[in-house]
Amino acid sequence: MNRLNIEVTYDFICPWCWIGEEKLKKAIREANAGEQTKLVFVPYELNPTMPVGGLDRKEYRSAKFGSWARSQVMDAQVTEAGRQVGLEFNYALAQRTPNTLAAHRLVWVLQERHDVTGLVEAIFHAYFSAGRDIGDVAVLTEIAVAAGFKKDKVEAFFASESGVDEVRALEARQIEHGVNSVPSVKIGDEVISGAQSVALFRATLEGALKQRAIAE
Repeated sequence: MNRLNIEVTYDFICPWCWIGEEKLKKAIREANAGEQTKLVFVPYELNPTMPVGGLDRKEYRSAKFGSWARSQVMDAQVTEAGRQVGLEFNYALAQRTPNTLAAHRLVWVLQERHDVTGLVEAIFHAYFSAGRDIGDVAVLTEIAVAAGFKKDKVEAFFASESGVDEVRALEARQIEHGVNSVPSVKIGDEVISGAQSVALFRATLEGALKQRAIAE
């Protein structure tokens, strides 16, 4: 039986994407739907004009939100929301706000043949928990190797321009389909915006699986 694709539109600098994915995974476990579903990750850049090398996080966040103090209040709220689902946020370790195009390219190319759920989670963890610069292809290569992918192939991929146009095309498609914020999760015919409750994800998933069973 073909699995039900769950389309997750996300960005690696969005903490709610990590929190939302964790809630979604819990919903899948509660519904005992692991063998019936497959997560498909679709890229979305919240900062498409971010310099390749990223920006100093304190300076960037202070300018974006009016002050560093306000940014820290928001970080504390996210940290608590993450803690409630078992995720660790260590914002004090993050020195830069990264450009996420390279990370999206990596997921795009590996997703063609592999389950990249573990890789996606590892990249989120690297940034939010360990404060690593996930805009750096050397860092991304280390993460990919630790996740079980071959170093020489990842390095060769990053040495090329492969995936740039494809990722941007996927982002444009999502915008055309009305996605203007992330996370956005499409389950069957339903789209859930934001890191909603486990209960909502589960109910939507069970409804989609029931409709699928009827159609078959």
